[in-house]
Amino acid sequence: MKFFVDTADVKEIQELNALGLLDGVTTNPSLILKSGGKIDEVTKQICDIVEGPVSAEVTATDYDGMMKEAKVLAKIADNVCIKVPLTLDGLKACRAIRAEGRMVNVTLCFSANQALLAAKAGATFISPFIGRLDDMGFDGMEVIAEIRQVYDNYGFDTEILAASIRTPDHVKRAALIGADVATIPPATLKALVKHPLTDKGLEQFLADWAKTGQKIS
Repeated sequence: MKFFVDTADVKEIQELNALGLLDGVTTNPSLILKSGGKIDEVTKQICDIVEGPVSAEVTATDYDGMMKEAKVLAKIADNVCIKVPLTLDGLKACRAIRAEGRMVNVTLCFSANQALLAAKAGATFISPFIGRLDDMGFDGMEVIAEIRQVYDNYGFDTEILAASIRTPDHVKRAALIGADVATIPPATLKALVKHPLTDKGLEQFLADWAKTGQKIS
């Protein structure tokens, strides 16, 4: 499974990338707002840090507007992945942008039918939102499983990018189902390493080592 980090915080991205954990980054207008920077400047900084795909989202809702903004975003760096919404105009833009050789992440997916349309449009990534489905009383993981089955049935190359991840359990379940990518908030990504038995075991090993009076040198 590939790990993308879902943030526009450059310091967080630098820290996680230095650990060798990042395969890419996803951003959106809300995360750009939170960063306090300009989308072109922030995206360029991120692209300079991470070699993998960096999703930058269009804000236009019509086809012509999306295509115009996509051209601007594409000029920022070669690893920019254009993010478009799952609407009819978004799917049309997806097809056109892919024809130009650029990666496309189709976002705001909430059903297997929507994911099927995105794959038909040639999307590089489809982003089903797990947490937001859970918030509405649905099972976000069930949608991930449905998309996996549909894509496997027909051999689509579109990668399932599990999004709106809230907990380490979301990551585990997405991995078990076979999502290709998980885009994870920094705090949740760091929490994956945590386990009380790991902490307890390390504490015991260090205590026993201290009793030996030895040093490794």
